[in-house]
Amino acid sequence: MEKQSSVKIIECPRDAWQGLPEIIPTDYKVAYLRELITAGFKYIDAVSFVSPKHVKQMADSEEVMNKLTDSLPDAATMPEIIGIVVNEKGLERALATPGVSTIGYPYSISAYFRRANANMSRDESRRLVETLRKETAVHNRDLVVYISMAFGNPYDEPWGTELVGETLEWLKDIRVKTVSLADTAGDATPQIVADVYNSVKDYVAGIELGVHLHGSPADAEDKILAAYAVGCRRFDSALTGLGGCPFAADDLVGNIPTERVIAALDKIGAEVSIPADKLQKVLALTADLRAKYVHAAPVN
Repeated sequence: MEKQSSVKIIECPRDAWQGLPEIIPTDYKVAYLRELITAGFKYIDAVSFVSPKHVKQMADSEEVMNKLTDSLPDAATMPEIIGIVVNEKGLERALATPGVSTIGYPYSISAYFRRANANMSRDESRRLVETLRKETAVHNRDLVVYISMAFGNPYDEPWGTELVGETLEWLKDIRVKTVSLADTAGDATPQIVADVYNSVKDYVAGIELGVHLHGSPADAEDKILAAYAVGCRRFDSALTGLGGCPFAADDLVGNIPTERVIAALDKIGAEVSIPADKLQKVLALTADLRAKYVHAAPVN
């Protein structure tokens, strides 16, 4: 089959790990990230700079990145590393950490979730995004903004594609270049994914627009192909579907499994640059991580 447009797959161990109650040792995290890099993953959502009181799993983010950068043979081997922040203190930490090339921020269009996740009003959150945009430009870093609850709102609040579109217009106005639409609670159907993305993609000429989907393994392929069919070429996922958002106040359905993303896109001839043998190696390592620190096998 002739290869179609290439895609970006952003592997998300940070999202996979952040809600786990058992702390993964720092050296294990570093070894895992090294294996992802060896396998060919060029975009990794690896760390976050949030209060250890709220996310204990990420308390060692600086140490992880210091050890990772020291262990690589040269700077050219370092992929794009995303570090998540939720306030200016986190931004300061991220900017001071070697190897973090992109700052990520979850901007919620749900007032309830915004308070639960970051304890901010809409205006406070928007002022922070403007600060992030300016500071990342000054420090030669990239910025990705995630629009939380982009595909629906389970909290009985106003929601619609107009709200998502207005948010994208604002982000475009302040010169944010990369945005990912997040199905935070995992409620979206493949049709909703397609309809929302298709409705708002024209708002953002000049913005790289991706999706960060949650769901069950059973509906992962349909959601990915629905987004691809309407033009999406940037996908966040996590090997074996581990993890999700610990602040969404729902029964977590998990991240979209990376191996299912790759299989689905391969079926339609989309170009995915992760060799099968190397994918199997990191899948085996993820199974080892599950056995040691999650005590659960993936749901097939």
